[in-house]
Amino acid sequence: MIKVLSIAALALAVASCASVENILNSPDSNSSKETTTTINAEKGLVTLQSNHSVKDTADKLASILESKGMTVFARVDHQKNAAGVNLELRPTQVIMFGNPKAGTPLMQCEQSVAIDLPQKILISEDADNKVWLSYNNPDYLKTRHDIQGCDTAIDNISKALSGISQAAIAK
Repeated sequence: MIKVLSIAALALAVASCASVENILNSPDSNSSKETTTTINAEKGLVTLQSNHSVKDTADKLASILESKGMTVFARVDHQKNAAGVNLELRPTQVIMFGNPKAGTPLMQCEQSVAIDLPQKILISEDADNKVWLSYNNPDYLKTRHDIQGCDTAIDNISKALSGISQAAIAK
């Protein structure tokens, strides 16, 4: 068993080094906010810098969501979970939330979008101690699931996500 774990750990370490080397040697490896946002946009994410800690941003976000009548289904503290197995991770939390009035019309257009619902917002701290809030861009979901005829629902979700995210990161 120890031999298997050692081999798995070595494989993970080699893969991690290769990934880091690719990032460091890529032409897009600037550490500016603009580059980070652009890279995340390519992944279908909207990313905003927060003026608060991860915990404070997540607390504020959860409070805003509940005040808007949305259900917070889960709050996952990945840093705490990593510490529980003696691993280190910078502060990282994910809040899962939703409202059937917003999600159901989208699933009625294309049921496969249910794999990306309920909505999730990631709040994380980077190596420079900057805190970021990220969520799936609804236009990315539209493309990913080939959603047709639901532009109003997509627009409403985009506006709602933008509004709650801006409120959560504001001073």
